[in-house]
Amino acid sequence: MQHKYNGLCTAYIKGLISIFLITQSVFLAGQNFTISGYVEDASSGEKLIGANLIDLNSGEGTITNTFGYFSLTLPKDSVRLAITYIGYQSGLKELFLEEDTQIEIALSDNVELQEVVITAKQTELIEQRTQMSTVEIPIAQIKKVPALLGETDVLKALQLLPGVQSGGEGQSGLYVRGGSPDQNLILLDGVPVYNASHLFGFFSVFNADAIKDVKLIKGGFPARYGGRLSSVLDINMKEGNMQEMHGSASIGFVASKFTLEGPIKKDKSSFIVSARRTYIDQLLKPFIAKSFEDEGIKGGTGYYFYDLNAKVNYKFSNTDRLYLSFYGGKDKFFLDQEDLVGRFKDRFENDFGWGNITSALRWNHVWTPKLFSNTMVTYSKYNLDLGSLYSTIDSTNNLRDDISLGYDSGIIDYAAKIDFDYIPSPEHFIRFGISGIHHHFFPGEFNLNQVVDEYDYFFSTVVKQNEIKAQEIAAYVEDDISINDRLKMNVGLHLSTFLVEGENYNSIQPRLGARYLLPNDFALKASFATMRQYIQLLAFEGIGLPTDLWLPTTKKVKPQDSYQVALGLAKTIGKDYEFSIEAYFKEMSNLLSYADGEGLFSLSDWQDRVIQGDGKAYGAEFFIQKKSGRLSGWLGYTLAWSLRQFDELNRGEEFPFRYDRRHDFSIVANYELTPKINISGTWIYGSGNAVTLEDSKYQGTYNGDFPYEGAFYSDRNNYRMRSYHRLDIGINFVKKREKYERTWSFGAYNTYSNKNPFFVYTENNYLGSNPDGTPNSETVLKQASLFPIIPYVTYRIDF
Repeated sequence: MQHKYNGLCTAYIKGLISIFLITQSVFLAGQNFTISGYVEDASSGEKLIGANLIDLNSGEGTITNTFGYFSLTLPKDSVRLAITYIGYQSGLKELFLEEDTQIEIALSDNVELQEVVITAKQTELIEQRTQMSTVEIPIAQIKKVPALLGETDVLKALQLLPGVQSGGEGQSGLYVRGGSPDQNLILLDGVPVYNASHLFGFFSVFNADAIKDVKLIKGGFPARYGGRLSSVLDINMKEGNMQEMHGSASIGFVASKFTLEGPIKKDKSSFIVSARRTYIDQLLKPFIAKSFEDEGIKGGTGYYFYDLNAKVNYKFSNTDRLYLSFYGGKDKFFLDQEDLVGRFKDRFENDFGWGNITSALRWNHVWTPKLFSNTMVTYSKYNLDLGSLYSTIDSTNNLRDDISLGYDSGIIDYAAKIDFDYIPSPEHFIRFGISGIHHHFFPGEFNLNQVVDEYDYFFSTVVKQNEIKAQEIAAYVEDDISINDRLKMNVGLHLSTFLVEGENYNSIQPRLGARYLLPNDFALKASFATMRQYIQLLAFEGIGLPTDLWLPTTKKVKPQDSYQVALGLAKTIGKDYEFSIEAYFKEMSNLLSYADGEGLFSLSDWQDRVIQGDGKAYGAEFFIQKKSGRLSGWLGYTLAWSLRQFDELNRGEEFPFRYDRRHDFSIVANYELTPKINISGTWIYGSGNAVTLEDSKYQGTYNGDFPYEGAFYSDRNNYRMRSYHRLDIGINFVKKREKYERTWSFGAYNTYSNKNPFFVYTENNYLGSNPDGTPNSETVLKQASLFPIIPYVTYRIDF
């Protein structure tokens, strides 16, 4: 697909260079000075991302970057700098600007400050932003959304947004604008997370108590992002309170959590540690052991997962800051059993585990008031391991007969990057940078061992797929340009190369976004973005399993490509409501899938078991959101189509994607009845997923002796499951004590207990015998449902 755009890319690059040259010539003239610094939370010192700063005299403004830094260049004159951030009191700084000035700004959410009168046109509203197809949800709002078993889940909250779908009942995977879960770039403090779910997809790995900021980009991708086709989920962890010690602890049906944060050195350094673990395995352990003993067996079974988030930061000076962050998480299922009686005792052990580790060291440096950089080195690992052991022990002679099987796969990344923010004037926000990743893929390794004491026999063998090492290098430049009061543009270019097995894949990806103000403060927005993806997840079309494999582009397997165009309208209604409607079209090529009849556990090369094809997705999204106030929440609707085409599947004809859903509707509401009581609710509706079912069955015999039965399938994904709908409700009771605050939360998932489809299957019902003696049966379609109404209770204290 990329070759279609060669001429466009050449012209695009020339235009981009011209814009930068003109920019520099304009800003060298005149006597201007720069106000720069950081905006932070007054009580904790946490930096505020995306805070708005407006000079009320000139009308010029800017926003803070990912680290809370801002830079605003203005002519020599008096300045009245208004600072606003959702959920915080407005601030005002007045000064006479006659030299470069650095200031620290602290905003409070609970202390009355001097009132600042700011009109709607003096804050960056949705119609003033160039970026489209982007949603930011305050983490406080996410925590109030009713959740399965009361476990706050960032990914499940995002599934309630237009253009985003879940894989099925209770699952936390994201299917964005017709894409697959591996096409989402999920970043935690800038580090990719390869497996974002626990419990086979029912919970996400993100502990909301450790998270500061969540942003989802569905299209119109800025040039600083690359490597995935469908979305970017950018999550930033909290930095830790710089002023005083704080913490929280909670207990629910599924897991317990504990968070502690505070200063290492006040106003200089801070830390945060947050941990979560399920405990069902511990609670059920004695009951399971007793049930095993009743059967004459010693052993147990269980499942658990845990997460650990940690972060420290140190402020060396106003120009240098250092951050070190870590995430580690693990899922584990186990089953052990051993005979208690008899001479020959059988023992069986089974372990199934998977998990992520990510870490990042980041250095912020302010080179000049207009130039900010972030340098980071990162480490990321995802690993899956399975182990089984079967033993027979002769208790008389103490002889063993053991056979064990193990399987291991995963991916390890070492990466480094540097990003620059250059803000020469209020009309330009220039970003550029370069990055490099060393990938190490472990597609799969089987270990088989056998020991027989009686015959002094030992056997061991290893069968594995070849490990693959690859290097991914990228560079980008982009500029957010204010051409005049009505027209703003974001123009950028992302370059990437992938080195693997002596092959070199290169990509030039132009990005363009534009916003034009129409009468009555409506904004017309448009975007165009090309994307390339060098690594992909080889998965089954079904529940997301940890056995799905991350694999690279190779000589045989080509990289995935896409382009997406979008057009939309946006407007702020009143003071608090953001409204947007968007239409999009996306084409994808070189999508990866298992060939028919292939699967994970095979000794043949994985590259010989896959096929590649094309896809396209198009639709429209409606969204209205209120982020603050006593009533907050959103309403979203999606009308969408998602299709796939593989030469080897469905006779080469186009067919619906497994998660092609025509309609999705969601409404989310949080309401504060009193300062002590708030209620919340969500209602969602979705058209049925597509599945493949046989159209008819037939019977026959081989050579007239051996009967057989077969099925005829007309098209792939030729049937639709029933539509899905669900109501969740929750209520929180908050009480403040002298030294802590406690919260009781009650609620229910699937309140009216609708039997939503998890999967469907066919079954033969025997009706008796035909006159000729042959069996008479009919095939019926049945549905399996997973969750009825599930109530929850959680208790939480904040201190």
